[in-house]
Amino acid sequence: MSERLATLTAARQRMIEDRDAFAKVLAGPPDRDRSERARAKFVELQVLIEAIERAIEGEVRAARDRQQSEVQ
Repeated sequence: MSERLATLTAARQRMIEDRDAFAKVLAGPPDRDRSERARAKFVELQVLIEAIERAIEGEVRAARDRQQSEVQ
């Protein structure tokens, strides 16, 4: 695994852990102010996680393309 791919994977994992903390707030007792902040942060982190996942897919694709070009 390349250093870049390892970095992206670690970043994704960290953002998932952060998102989970906000999910727990949303699943907890109703508190309108806390829930609104948690909801916004949850969505923000989910968008970031999806962007990181696309970056990981791009890195995997680029590595596969490099391997194929070396074989030819």
